[in-house]
Amino acid sequence: MIRMQNQSVKNNFPVVCVGGSAGGLDAYTRLLQHLPADLDVAVVIVNHLRTVATMLHEILPNYSKMPVELITQQLVILPNHVFIIPEKRDLHILNGEFRLKPISKPRGWPDVITVFLRSLTKHWDGKIIAVIVSGYDGDGAEALCGIKDVGGITIAQKLNTAGQPDMPESAIESGCIDYVLSPEDIAQEIIRITQTV
Repeated sequence: MIRMQNQSVKNNFPVVCVGGSAGGLDAYTRLLQHLPADLDVAVVIVNHLRTVATMLHEILPNYSKMPVELITQQLVILPNHVFIIPEKRDLHILNGEFRLKPISKPRGWPDVITVFLRSLTKHWDGKIIAVIVSGYDGDGAEALCGIKDVGGITIAQKLNTAGQPDMPESAIESGCIDYVLSPEDIAQEIIRITQTV
């Protein structure tokens, strides 16, 4: 586990933020199964969990060729890894490291995806790809136009492939989505985007 900033690691590789909630596990597994291990991107899965402990870091290694790790304070973000947000935390990024803070919205629908996407737009030099998949409410939608403003790419899961279409539907309604795709096609689009960066 790498905890100290490695000066040889440049903060200019693409970060793929995959935000979801209810029904998200199906989307995460379908997407990860189609991503190669040497794509040179960091995948950060930001899932809504306020009270129960996440099990994604135990489940998703079965579906990804990349190492899967639960995020801890000041963990260095690296390419060719999948990172999982812990429960009851807001996630930020600074100086190439993850920063965890107590969840800023403990009641009602969380906005952890929006918080992390906004942090990326301020503190990440590389390409940003924001992906919104199955889930309740509309977390992430408010940050999508900001992702596009800094040259990022935005993708929503195709509604008829989502177990709970509220979240991708809100993303589409933001008017700032570039692609609406199935999880498998999202993986192919990420591959295409990163090969042209």
